[in-house]
Amino acid sequence: QVQLVESGGGLVQAGGSLSLSCAASGSIFSVSAMGWYRQAPGKQRELVATIASGGGTATYADSVKGRFTISRDNVKNTVYLQMNSLKPEDTAVYYCHAVITKRNYGPSFSYWGQGTQVTVSS
Repeated sequence: QVQLVESGGGLVQAGGSLSLSCAASGSIFSVSAMGWYRQAPGKQRELVATIASGGGTATYADSVKGRFTISRDNVKNTVYLQMNSLKPEDTAVYYCHAVITKRNYGPSFSYWGQGTQVTVSS
């Protein structure tokens, strides 16, 4: 079995910072793309940021560019999201995502974390 376990999140005032982390564990051969998505009440889940397996290529939603930074530790199979200059509109449940291969030459599957609440007060 594969699990993505998130930590971090919480309540912060506008302008503040929070850090999220997500560790993949279990029967893992390799982890390719990792990323973060978020879902606000009444809205669809949206991409926040993704990072390639090499860690060099990251993409961001326009709404978070310049404020959020995604990074990863390939040894620990962990992805991080540093969130600065937070705004009330960043309030959402944040989900970790990873594309994982469980055996050599095997297929890759998408896995999701359980979600962690981020609340930004004005």
